[in-house]
Amino acid sequence: MLRRKQAIREYRMIDKDLLRLLGGNKKYIAFCVGLMVLGLFANVGITASLCWAIALAVRYSGGGAGVFLAPAVCACIGLAVRYATTRLVGDLKDTLGRSVKKDLRERVYNKIVRLGVRSTDDMSMAGLTQIALEGVEQLDLYYSSYLPQFFYAMLAPLLLFAITVGISWRVALVLLCCVPLIPLSIIAVSKWAKKIFAKYWGKYTSMGDSFLDSVQGLKELKIFGADAAQHRKMNETSEEFRKITMKVLVMQLASTTIMDLVAYGGAGLGIAMALLSVTRWGLSPIAALFLILVAVDFFLPLRAFGSAFHIAMNGVSAGQKILSLLGQDDPVWGQEAVTDTELKLEGVTFSYDGKRDVLENVTMTFPRHGMTALVGESGCGKSTVVNLLFGAFRPNSGAVTVGGKKLESLSRASYYSHLAVVSYNTYIFNETVRANFRLAKPQVTDEEICAALEKVNLLTFLQENGGLDKIITEDAANISGGQKQRLALAVSLVADKDIYIFDEATSNIDIESEAVIMENIRELSKTKSVIVISHRLANVVPADLIYYMETGRLIESGTHAALMAQSGGYARLYATQKNLEEGYAEVLK
Repeated sequence: MLRRKQAIREYRMIDKDLLRLLGGNKKYIAFCVGLMVLGLFANVGITASLCWAIALAVRYSGGGAGVFLAPAVCACIGLAVRYATTRLVGDLKDTLGRSVKKDLRERVYNKIVRLGVRSTDDMSMAGLTQIALEGVEQLDLYYSSYLPQFFYAMLAPLLLFAITVGISWRVALVLLCCVPLIPLSIIAVSKWAKKIFAKYWGKYTSMGDSFLDSVQGLKELKIFGADAAQHRKMNETSEEFRKITMKVLVMQLASTTIMDLVAYGGAGLGIAMALLSVTRWGLSPIAALFLILVAVDFFLPLRAFGSAFHIAMNGVSAGQKILSLLGQDDPVWGQEAVTDTELKLEGVTFSYDGKRDVLENVTMTFPRHGMTALVGESGCGKSTVVNLLFGAFRPNSGAVTVGGKKLESLSRASYYSHLAVVSYNTYIFNETVRANFRLAKPQVTDEEICAALEKVNLLTFLQENGGLDKIITEDAANISGGQKQRLALAVSLVADKDIYIFDEATSNIDIESEAVIMENIRELSKTKSVIVISHRLANVVPADLIYYMETGRLIESGTHAALMAQSGGYARLYATQKNLEEGYAEVLK
């Protein structure tokens, strides 16, 4: 039964989930289909007027031009209606496409914003960019070309059958029976098509990832002399994309050929039946001519739908990725305001995959004032604790509380108005120094900015290098790593929050910058709640409270002196680090 349901899902022409994404734009599809049907009636009217004129010419072979006035007027009206509907359908499709693209990009952007600090599952930066740009473009074609043509192609043969069945039920029945052969031919290649288009989109995003990786890591590739190897890898990725593109083209050509054979073969059968009806069943030649002329109209809508089907498959592949992104659970937030800034983890257990616990029954308290440190070897769960504290994830059991209120009951805006996070990869925007500060505090004055820069020992440097109007380039490439970290700290100082989390904020920077940052952290801890994660234990010695973790469990807690007196895991880790640092200092001498 499950396999049968999967097969039905595989062959369905309309993806209901993608259709739901349309929202209020569905009305444009209805208008398009209505106009296309009106155009079909106009086309039939033109054909009928032509046959009428021929009948009049036969009957009144010696008559004047006035005999043909009525069919000529009808034909002109039909032509005008046909022209108007064609133009209006084109305009509506354009409006639909623009509206869909705007709505989808807005929904994708809003979803990323709602996810906030939480990363998107299985989606690289290149993948997100392609989804928001190329993916939406592909869905534009799905919505503006494929869906209107689908509904029109389902209606047109039935309407033509209703028109022609009164003229000759035999011809009408033959034509109607041949029409389903086109959808059957589409279904015959749909499984092949869907697999190819799924691979096509996968190869496309893979090529984008590879290109972005190569550009971002160009310096390292040059240093290690690996640029030639990466070049070959990119060539291989491009060749794979070329091959899958050729497979797409071959599949489209084969499918188009099959549909043409079915369409023209069906029309041929209808024409043959019309001629047979004249000789055998007394159908009038004029009526037979009308049926012959409209026979192709039975198949053209479905033929056009078949062509749009291949475009749709690419759009569906892109759409599934958009649905995957939009389908991710939003972090749970409430409406309550923060009234107290004491943070707690109460019996928290957390797992990323539901199989292995990254945190196991962890209880911690982070006071309103003072410096609290999280230490332990890599992989012990420190960063996971931080992710839980700023709301990126929710515990599987236990609770994260802020002033006694569960984190998920608080308004995110209210909570974040009290929180600042400075990490080893805090992003500095490609803006002026002043603009980066205004992100944290829109009304900040130049005097406040300069005071913050003075605290982190950056003011003199900036005054000599462009001042507050200095533009920070992408990824802060025009300042050093230490300067970037100090600038990130200065921006957070201006924000003046109640809770500061420093996640490896002194990682991979120079000693001077490390000293400046730690001095500011100690000063902040006198009036704020400061949480520090650091691999370098010398930085946490002044902490009021230290939590030592191993493999997701809280093992020890206390001041540096108390933990050293216990001679436990913290003391051993501290002694090992100190010996290594002293040995390294001796080597440098």
